Formats: sequence, structure tokens, C-alpha cells
Amino acid sequence: MAGKNITILLAGIVLVGIIAIALLALQSDGGKRVVVVYTSVDQVYSEPIFLDFENETGIRVLAVYDVEATKTTGLVNRLIAEKDRPQADVFWSGEFSQTIVLKNEGILSSYTSPSATDIPSRYKDPENFWTGFGGRARVFLVNTDRLTPGQYPHSVYDMLDQKYPGPSVGIAYPMFGTSATHAAALYSYLGPEQTHAFFTSINNRHVRVVDGNSVVRDMVADGQLAFGLTDTDDACGAVERGSNVTIIIPDQGPGEMGAVVIPNTVALINRSQHAAEGTIFMDYLLDKKRESAMVASGWIQIPSRDLSGAACINSSGIKPIPVSYEETYSALQPAQKDLIEVFIR
Repeated sequence: MAGKNITILLAGIVLVGIIAIALLALQSDGGKRVVVVYTSVDQVYSEPIFLDFENETGIRVLAVYDVEATKTTGLVNRLIAEKDRPQADVFWSGEFSQTIVLKNEGILSSYTSPSATDIPSRYKDPENFWTGFGGRARVFLVNTDRLTPGQYPHSVYDMLDQKYPGPSVGIAYPMFGTSATHAAALYSYLGPEQTHAFFTSINNRHVRVVDGNSVVRDMVADGQLAFGLTDTDDACGAVERGSNVTIIIPDQGPGEMGAVVIPNTVALINRSQHAAEGTIFMDYLLDKKRESAMVASGWIQIPSRDLSGAACINSSGIKPIPVSYEETYSALQPAQKDLIEVFIR
């Protein structure tokens, strides 16, 4: 009975998707070329790219956005449900783990974009099922009223330093979102035992563990925390609002592990209805000019190429943690399971 209910649910998702795309298509001009893009990227950032693409190519973008409550996973479930009758041509995500899920499910089509030749190989799927470009990084946000420059943290291990009282340091729960991605990268780089010990020490020191990166940002900005781990988009938001804070990219020194960088990813959908238009859109999105525009808009803080005037921090020459996105993804579920035992008992 449970299996039958799941089948009915998936069929319903597919039907709703078909109807939604059909309604969007009716709104377009008759005979006009179209491309259907499923995206988890906030509309305020993605829509200008879509409009510019339409103006430059004459191809209409039918965009399907994820709702904030399900973010990315909702679209991924929809793409899986539509596997036999794909409605989307392109998937554009603000992260990489769910894109790898789609690759493993056979949803994606291999494609090498000529626009991505100058993007470093670490941002690309080895089999070219997806391509990454600029995105976010995990950084420290520091309250400059509470700490002087000589006291600023420089490594994630500083969260264990006794000179910083545990409750003056903050992180988001490392089982969810980009905090979970960060934890998975540590599990892959350091190994399960060492990472488990690290997070156990975090918990035992009574470091403030809160419900999201934006909460960390706000608590640092108003002085409740001396510093905390968050994402560059949240951190830059605090800087741009004029809070007394500064941003430190962690683990950039000799012998240190490097920072966790979380790119955007884009991929073509296998057996899509508008494959030619999909490749044109993917080439357009991966062009250096578009990455520059997304840096200027504030969507990207860590570009994949060397771009001038990048975001609110100097990310030039950033040292990334030497772990592939596939390795991070493989460590994600084991890390989450282990950390539930550490933080929720």
C-alpha cells in the first residue's frame, strides 16, 4: 500500500509539472523558441539573467523556481518524478550536492560547455554531467567591538582555543544546509574519527549552536557572539548594513586545510524537449561576463575566475580545502548521522 501511495504521489508531481509548464508555454509568443529552467537560485538574482538572455538570444525562458520551504530538494524530487517525461531542459542550483543526486539518478546529460574552458577543473564534474562556477564560502564573521585584529581567529580549530569562551563562539547546526556541507568536507579531509572529536569538543565547550547561518550573523553583528562560522552571503550582508564586523577566510596559512567553497552548478537534463536551447542557455550562464554580473549583484562572493571588484571580500587566491565535491557529497550522510548523535541526544 505504501509503495502504491508513493507511485500515485510521483505521478501527481509529474502531472502538476506538465500542467505548469504548459501554462507557462501558453504565455509565450507563438512559435518562439523556449528553454525551461528549474532553479533554486533566488528570483531576485536569477531573473535578471533570464531577462538578459531573452533579450540577447530571442529564446524565451520558462523559469520554475523552488519555494523557500523546500529549497532545491523540492525541484530535485520533481526532476526525479519527471525522469521518464522530462519537462525541464536545464537545472541551475546554488549548491552542488543535489546536482550530484540528479547525476546519480541518471537525470542529467553530459555536456562540455565552451564557455567553461577557463573555469578550474575542481569546479567540474569529471564526466561533464554538471559544471560549477562562482558561489559562497564558509567564513568567520568577527565582531570588531569584541575582538581586536590580533585576536581574530584564523582557523576552524580556533573555535577550540580556550582564549575564546565557548559561549562567545557560534555555529549553525552542522547537520543541515551549508553547515552540513562544511562538516562533510571536514569528514572527508580529516577522517571520521578526528572530525567526530572536533565536533564533540565544540559541543563540550558549549559553543553556541543555533538554527542557521543568518542567526550566527545576527548574533555576531549585535555583539552576542565574538565570532562565528557562516556563509559569505550572510557575512557580506552584515558588512553592507554597516555592522561592526569583519570577515576572515579561515585556514589560509601554510599547512592549513583551506576554506570550504560552495559553487553554483548548472546541468542539462537528459532527453529534454529543448536540448539545443538548453545548451545555448548553459553556455550563456557559464560565460565570464555572467559570473561578473552575479558578483556585482551580490549572488556570488567567491568567483571561479579572477575577477576584479569581487563582492565585499578579497577572495583572490583563496585556498580551497583539497577535497572534491564528489568526496564531500559521499561523506554528507555519514557525517549527518554521526553529528545527530553528538548534538541531539
